[in-house]
Amino acid sequence: MKASGAAEVPNGKIRAFETIRNIILPIILTTTVILIAIFCVSSYSSSSHDSLLQSFTTSSNNASTSMGIERRCDIFKGNWVPYPDGPYYTNKTKCVIEDRQNCIKFGRPDSEFMKWRWQPEECDLPMFDAGRFLELVRGKTLAFLGDSLARNQMQSLVCLLASVADPVDVSYVANTKFRRWLYEDYNFTIQALWSPQLVKSRDVDPNGTSANSLMSLYLDEPDSAWADQVQEADIVIISAGQWFFRPFLYHKHGRVIGCHKCTQTNITKLTNYYGYRMAFRTAFRTLAKPRRRGLVILRTFSPAHFENGDWDKGGNCVRTKPFEKSEVKVEGYVWEMYLSQMQEFRAAQRRGTMKLRLLDTTEAMILRPDGHPNHYGHWAYENVTVADCVHWCLPGPVDTWNELLLQILKTEEDESSHGD
Repeated sequence: MKASGAAEVPNGKIRAFETIRNIILPIILTTTVILIAIFCVSSYSSSSHDSLLQSFTTSSNNASTSMGIERRCDIFKGNWVPYPDGPYYTNKTKCVIEDRQNCIKFGRPDSEFMKWRWQPEECDLPMFDAGRFLELVRGKTLAFLGDSLARNQMQSLVCLLASVADPVDVSYVANTKFRRWLYEDYNFTIQALWSPQLVKSRDVDPNGTSANSLMSLYLDEPDSAWADQVQEADIVIISAGQWFFRPFLYHKHGRVIGCHKCTQTNITKLTNYYGYRMAFRTAFRTLAKPRRRGLVILRTFSPAHFENGDWDKGGNCVRTKPFEKSEVKVEGYVWEMYLSQMQEFRAAQRRGTMKLRLLDTTEAMILRPDGHPNHYGHWAYENVTVADCVHWCLPGPVDTWNELLLQILKTEEDESSHGD
């Protein structure tokens, strides 16, 4: 009996150890993991995506764009500073400015919105040099692919180049959404490829469309309006955004897979961010076929600045100076749109089938509520009640996009000359 009892002592210790190992330790480890996760989420939220924004830009090939090949800085991270000298051009410069962006023509009373420049944190952004730009694109075709904001940037570029050269309109069609300009002395062509959703789309209602009517998006089929023409372009600047907030039926592989803001029953409800991401996925894959030798540049999401109501409920944008960084952050729907773009951009980079670069304007433009036409995109006596807080006045903050574009092209030339 003693032997038997003595044998029970170590056996009891073993059982106790097994209890600690099998039950208590996993509980401690699980609790530790949960606490770490809570801490990480808290830290992430408090930084309001700043670290992720930084990781997106610095991980892209050109985010630290060179000011001279030896010195690099993130030209997309900075702030707006006063620039009393004002813009490069005026609304009377010999260039085409659409009326809805011609804010001075239609009586905008303030001019301070034209007197700010983007200042990167670690370097200076050089002034736009029209002659240098034209030399960099000599013999090439530059396509602005996207919606009317892509055309907004194209018109800005034409006005910036007007100090050196006047282009000839060589458009194939009368529709100005597909305008082409030729700079004969440089054999350089600029073209607009209007495709607000990038993929094939059609109105569900055969009797017409409105801003809130249901539209079918064929997420795996590129819009032929650009896909049939883009291969001749040496540089493609792709962008899209504001047309992805309406009701959609999503199609893939020839069938309906879901919808956004639809009233149909027995159909999978998907977000607009899903459609936005899939559209960019299809666009990037289309641009890579056949294997593209030129350059594709993603211009990131351009935020609207409606206040005092939605765009169709009396919203407007009456501010006359930029936000301070402490006043606004890249968050909410702007963050979701930006994130969707960047995830597809990074995926396309990993595939390595084309040269991709980033024109990251989101953080800069969210600070510019003062740069929109508001109600100055038409004559005051016209019965137009909807404010434009989406597009950008010309001249205005959108000119910065082309200052940044020039630096990207200079970096490409520098790296090519150094054999990178």
